[in-house]
Formats: sequence, C-alpha cells, structure tokens
Amino acid sequence: MRARFTIALLALAGAVGMPDSAPAQSSLGGSQALAPPRAAAAAATPPARPAQATRPAAPARQAAAPNSQTPRNRAQRPAAQRPAAAPAAQRQTAAQRRTAAQAAAAAAAAAAAASAAAAPSPEPVPEPQQTIGTVTGLPMPRFAALRSNDVNLRVGPDRRFPVEWRYQRADLPVQIIREHDQWRRIRDPDGTEGWLAASNLQPGRRTFIVRGESGGEVQLRRRAEDGAAPVARLRPGVIGRIRGCDGSSAWCEVQVQDRRGYIKRSEIFGVMPDEEIK
Repeated sequence: MRARFTIALLALAGAVGMPDSAPAQSSLGGSQALAPPRAAAAAATPPARPAQATRPAAPARQAAAPNSQTPRNRAQRPAAQRPAAAPAAQRQTAAQRRTAAQAAAAAAAAAAAASAAAAPSPEPVPEPQQTIGTVTGLPMPRFAALRSNDVNLRVGPDRRFPVEWRYQRADLPVQIIREHDQWRRIRDPDGTEGWLAASNLQPGRRTFIVRGESGGEVQLRRRAEDGAAPVARLRPGVIGRIRGCDGSSAWCEVQVQDRRGYIKRSEIFGVMPDEEIK
C-alpha cells in the first residue's frame, strides 16, 4: 500500500515538477523528454493568430473602392469640359472663315481693278479702204470742215473709246476716209487719224489750210497765173474758204477774210488733186 502511494506521489511530482529539475523517470526505468506545459500552450496559441491576420482584408477592399471610383471621376471631368470647349472652337472657326472670305473678296476686287487699269484700250477692227461711204453713199475720201472749236478725236467709233486729240479750231479741213454708223474716221493736215462724231463736221462747207514750213509764205494772186500780182501773203497754218476749183486746173479760187484770189492746189490742204468744186 505504501509502495503504490509512493509511486503515485512520484508520478504527480514528475507531472508538476519544476522546470529546472531533471527529466522524470518512469517506473519502467526508461527516460523520455516531455515538452514543458507552457511551451505546449505557447505552441497551441499561434494557430489562433491567423484569424487576426485576415483583418487587413477589409482595408484592402476599402482601398480598392477609391480606385474603382477614380476612373469614373476622371472620365466624367473631360465629358463635362468638352461641350464648353466645342462652341469656342466653332466660333473661332466661323470667325476665321469670315476673315478668309473678306480677304478673298478684297483680293478679287483689287485684282479686277488692277486688270481694268492695266487693260489696253480696245482697238477697232481694221477695215478695207472704202471708196464709197457705207452710210452716206458719197465718194471717199472726201473733205469736210470742223463745226466748232471743241471737237474730240477718239481712237474708236464710240464714246467709250478714249480721246486721243482735241481740236480747238473751227473750219479746220479734215479728210473723211471711213464711215461707221454716226461716226467718221478722218485724217487731219498732219496725217493724224481717228474717229469723231459726224455731227462735228460741216459737209457742205469747204475750207483749206496753207501748207509749208514755219517762216515761209504763200502768195495769194489776183489771177490763176504764176506771174499775177499778189493780193496777200499767207503764212503756213492760215485757214480760208474754197470758192471753186476747175478739175483740169492746178489753181483754186479762195477767200481769206475779205481778200479773194487764187492759190495752187499743191500749196494747200483741203482739196483733191483733180477734184472739181463749184
């Protein structure tokens, strides 16, 4: 009985023995190392700690929420700004188009003005020499006198043609060389040709102008002879009236102011070489 009690105490002392004591021995005489009770408890507690390690999963979800919202916020901002930027671009484009259109119109107007200013005056189409007037049916060429002291000579048979010369001497004889509607192409004593209105001419009045160089003189004689007495001395440029010419004679009867006499055809401009005037 004592032996069993002693063995039971020893077994209890081995189970509750101090940590620094030697390993307990079993009644079977073998030795075995047993894990200390506290170490076993400490080893058992770590499996419970992983439950606490799962707690950061909530912050991970909470951190993911802002990331999921961020793309939506970024996508919404440009969408809100695009409608405001589009009208500004459209207004700028319309303004640029208006400016370009105005610049093009100004350039076209400037080009048209430059071309109109640089365009040469229209020239009439040359026509063959006429021997009979297409309007009057009178022989051509023939002479006539200017009606007034202000007659415009144009480059073409219309008022839209520019004025080339202006005559300021009534009764100046001119030679009609062409007819076109109400216009006559003439040749003056200097050989200049151009167009003037038929209303500026006096067809029934025959005049002459003295030829010759400046400083010279032409004798107006009493009779149609070289040796006849002179009635007046006429300088080049003097204008007079033709009273008559014999077709077979080289002389014409003329009048200058109140002087009457005879002068050679070759010394005046205003009559054809073999023309007869009565």
